[in-house]
Amino acid sequence: MPVFAIPFPMIDPVAVQLGPLAVKWYGLAYVVGLIGGWWYARRLVMAEGLWGGRARPKPEELDDMLLFVAIGVVLGGRIGFVLFYDLERYLSRPQDIIAIWQGGMSFHGGLIGATLGLWLFARRRGYPALSVFDLAGAVVPIGLFLGRIANFINAELWGRPAPDVPWAMVFPHGGPVPRHPSQLYEALGEGILLFVLVNLLVRFGGFKRPGLVAGVFGMGYAVARIVCEFFREPDPQLGFLFGTSVDALSGGITMGMVLSLPVFFAGLWLALRSRAGPRA
Repeated sequence: MPVFAIPFPMIDPVAVQLGPLAVKWYGLAYVVGLIGGWWYARRLVMAEGLWGGRARPKPEELDDMLLFVAIGVVLGGRIGFVLFYDLERYLSRPQDIIAIWQGGMSFHGGLIGATLGLWLFARRRGYPALSVFDLAGAVVPIGLFLGRIANFINAELWGRPAPDVPWAMVFPHGGPVPRHPSQLYEALGEGILLFVLVNLLVRFGGFKRPGLVAGVFGMGYAVARIVCEFFREPDPQLGFLFGTSVDALSGGITMGMVLSLPVFFAGLWLALRSRAGPRA
């Protein structure tokens, strides 16, 4: 083993085993992320001072919103993975598209699905869509953090080779080369730091500018994801879309970077648009 390498802490990917029923950490992360986001969203909508009198969902309506988001995340995440990351395989084996238990979810596809679900919820309940998007933008980092921790526990989506980094790890299926624990980088950037950023914005009146919190979330996520992609090994079936790279300092463009660019510009558009709204 190289001098700079930490053995991967082997953690059983199954969190709970009840007879033939196995509850995996990855699935548990989705459930806890959705419930945690629902709980925090209830606290936010009940804080009248954060909204300045603006219309937003009532606490008892968040159950329905959670359902719309959950359906959007699952359908969008799976369809996004099929279209963006492994289309050739699924065209040859379309029956595998519904085999979600085999893994394969795309954040960007899930984001599209969740956005559509939130829009449908807002339209059905008669709320401004931007205020609903803002509420979601404040709580989504909770799920992102848990999802990346689950990726780490599953020893998947590991980083690029990092032989000279003291905290590099040798992953079970990543060969003998020490690698960046990029899942933890993403948990920090897309989860903790982004949560702090958007919620500081909320505390300083972000909800009073419809679209601002959602816009900053979009820009913040895109920047964090693109930066972390420089340390993450690209999906083997895709590799680098442009250029090549053997480490984090020598370039190479990945699908995650490309898909994050429209998220950034959509967030920028929302943030600029919010400037025209009154503070109230």
